[in-house]
Amino acid sequence: MFAAAALLSVGGSGQALAQQVQAFPAVQAVVRTAAIPVAAMATPTATATATASANAVASSVSAALPLAALVAANSIGTELDEEGKCLATAVYFESMGEPLEGQLAVANVVINRAKSGLYPSSWCGVIKQKAQFSFVRSGHFPHVNTNSEAWSKAQSIARIAALNLTTALPQDVLWYHADYVAPSWGRRLTRASKIGAHIFYRA
Repeated sequence: MFAAAALLSVGGSGQALAQQVQAFPAVQAVVRTAAIPVAAMATPTATATATASANAVASSVSAALPLAALVAANSIGTELDEEGKCLATAVYFESMGEPLEGQLAVANVVINRAKSGLYPSSWCGVIKQKAQFSFVRSGHFPHVNTNSEAWSKAQSIARIAALNLTTALPQDVLWYHADYVAPSWGRRLTRASKIGAHIFYRA
């Protein structure tokens, strides 16, 4: 109710606001039944102001939604490109069965690595880097059951992480391992968080 009221209070042309809503699947889920009033925009400045306000409201609404709601809202959306599919595949194999926050954390680590300058700059490059992700074999991914609920969730998580709708970890967290192993490299790093069966680290 708050989200719908906030969007309706922004004002501006119906077309401009609709474009902003379409860019945020989670917001669509909140306001798809609300009527957005059409008002004439007098100046380009007013249009820009309305667009910026709609962007801010959409971001705040997405951030305020529980992760489960974001996952449900992003379960259907634009087909993922190659990078998005790589990200979803990592989530699928590395964190299937983990809580949603743990799945998002895996996606965050991949994105954080790509931004860090310490790893390949693409998500696919990060995931396929030799000896980094155990499910990758000679640069190739195993078969994914694309009809499974796990794959649907992984795609949703990938969309959420790619759009930065919400995060589970800060940007300096670049490593993790399962809690049933104790790799020697973990002793050289600072433990940041434990989510589900994974322990996450920063330098």
